[in-house]
Amino acid sequence: MKYKNITDAKFIERLNRFVAHVELNGKVETVHVKNTGRCKELLLPGSRVILAKTDNPARKTQYDLIAVYKDGLGWVNIDSQAPNQLVKEWLDSSPELFGNITFIKPEYTYGKFRLDFYLECDSRKILIEVKGCTLEIDGIGYFPDAPTERGVRHLYELAEAAAKGYECYIAFVITMPRVRKVLPNVKTHPEFGRALDAAKEVGVKVLYFPCNVTPDQLTIADLVISP
Repeated sequence: MKYKNITDAKFIERLNRFVAHVELNGKVETVHVKNTGRCKELLLPGSRVILAKTDNPARKTQYDLIAVYKDGLGWVNIDSQAPNQLVKEWLDSSPELFGNITFIKPEYTYGKFRLDFYLECDSRKILIEVKGCTLEIDGIGYFPDAPTERGVRHLYELAEAAAKGYECYIAFVITMPRVRKVLPNVKTHPEFGRALDAAKEVGVKVLYFPCNVTPDQLTIADLVISP
């Protein structure tokens, strides 16, 4: 995926989950943060950030904060909508992992919750939940960066579906360079780690999508299937 009308800025402060102040062209600009996670190790005062200008002149904030430069790593895309879009593009390319996809439905309701994708490949019925990973420590990705009860519920839904015969996957899209796997961040949310273990025990598979990241573009670089 490629962004239009991007510009560099300097991060000042985050006012809440959705809004931040940046320095743009020597002035303070209020921008929308496209990620509700903490991103505390990324959104530091003085950090270089990338903004994408909206094409809606009526919107209160004219810019979206989509990426931040992390010293020693490079550009990290924090657009929380990007992982699902990337996986949809990957599915549309007829990946070898699934072969002949005869039906695909995003935002599929299973049980009490929505999962990101439902696929049919001949007789195979497949559920995929997508998570974007932006937290890196010593070259390893970790998820989540903040407690996520929703993420835990998704894992238990996948586990229940796998027990009923569905082919189930959790896909971690790693929106930063040189990171190829993701571990559960049990220090921040131990229940997510327990839920992931329980899901894997009943057959839920884990996929990692390392990405290439530039200021204006984000693409899947590879597919790593967890053993």
